[in-house]
Amino acid sequence: MPEFSDAMGTVEIVDKPEQTSSFEQILPAHSTAIYREFQAGRVIVRDVWDSNRAELRANPLYNVLFNHLSHFRTLYEHLGSELVFNETGGFFFLKESSDDESEEHDVNAFRVQVILLLIGRYFARSGRDLDYLGRPDAGLNEQDLTTLAADEEYQDILRAARFEKGLPEALDYLDKRNLLFRSGAARYFLSSAGMYFLQELVREYEQG
Repeated sequence: MPEFSDAMGTVEIVDKPEQTSSFEQILPAHSTAIYREFQAGRVIVRDVWDSNRAELRANPLYNVLFNHLSHFRTLYEHLGSELVFNETGGFFFLKESSDDESEEHDVNAFRVQVILLLIGRYFARSGRDLDYLGRPDAGLNEQDLTTLAADEEYQDILRAARFEKGLPEALDYLDKRNLLFRSGAARYFLSSAGMYFLQELVREYEQG
């Protein structure tokens, strides 16, 4: 992953008082929107689903983060968090300094893994390439949802992960975190972040 650094050093700021502050380059509304996304437990992905146009579009919040990465990394460091940029999956997420000791974080990560593995397992068993899970014109269709919901084994797995309402609750859990998008009344596909995490789980399984 390429290194990103602030091109403006402390000495340069002192010598050039007219230099624009990084805070002045960013709209407060953008910073607030980004903060709210992270506080809601979401990742900020490069492309988001536009239900009105039925297509993926560039995420303006992702672009703000990408274009001012040094600023936001420093900002969240001062707030006790780490801003992580995953270049492969094209997304940002916030890692709290206490993540390693956070039981809530471990539970959330476990629940995400369970859903992704369940979806990936089902999709692979149906004879389809996992890459299709990340395509708006493919993904999970109504028949897939019906089959998944009717499978007792899958429902037991979801209940073990505390999804008492089954598949709809599990899909909503991913949707709220921008790991999955709803592209129709009964159609879903994984975001670039969701695909990245699924592929990482598959890779770990194959290596294990």
